[in-house]
Amino acid sequence: MFLVGLTGGIASGKSSVIQVFQQLGCAVIDVDVIARHVVQPGYPAHRRIVEAFGTEVLLENGDINRKVLGDLIFNQPDRRHLLNTITHPEIRKEMMKETFKYFLRGYRYVILDIPLLFETKKLLKYMKHTVVVYCDRDTQLARLMQRNSLSREDAEARIEAQLPLKDKVRMARHVLDNSGEWSVTKRQVVLLHAELERSLEYLPLRLGVLTGLVGLAGLLYLLTHYLLPSP
Repeated sequence: MFLVGLTGGIASGKSSVIQVFQQLGCAVIDVDVIARHVVQPGYPAHRRIVEAFGTEVLLENGDINRKVLGDLIFNQPDRRHLLNTITHPEIRKEMMKETFKYFLRGYRYVILDIPLLFETKKLLKYMKHTVVVYCDRDTQLARLMQRNSLSREDAEARIEAQLPLKDKVRMARHVLDNSGEWSVTKRQVVLLHAELERSLEYLPLRLGVLTGLVGLAGLLYLLTHYLLPSP
């Protein structure tokens, strides 16, 4: 099994692309879902967030108020970095757990939906393939204004807060262009899935693990039949 890192930008259509991959039977790990999970009450990240940002980031039931926390770190790089240092290690741990589950189930590849794949770069070394869902700036702006009911100024501010999509395109191995008709984008997804399914890049790791398991089984056999005393 190999890992495919998928990213995009706000209003680029990444969520819709992910849905197509899932319909095709692909294994997808959503980092946003994991990020919400690791900050639940009782988890280490929850306690550290409250210590760092105060109880004003809590809802009445003790959950993190994501909107309040988002407003606190918006346009404040230092606070955003602090939040990332708290949550990212916990997110990585959960991602590895989920990835191993898919490995045991025999999937050829797993898609990791990582919004900050190229910004943090910490997970890039694990990705055999990287994919960016792209759309041109005018399309991105129009979609964001319509989807979130934002003014042009507010929408531009949110886009500017992210790494430009054109920069991500230069770093990605695969680009899914979602600037035009959805049917065209969907066909790109289907073709990419077929390409990844045909890839044999999963074989070395799987063969290595199987070899290790066979070796371990052999060792246990020797211990059981030759080294341990008979009853």
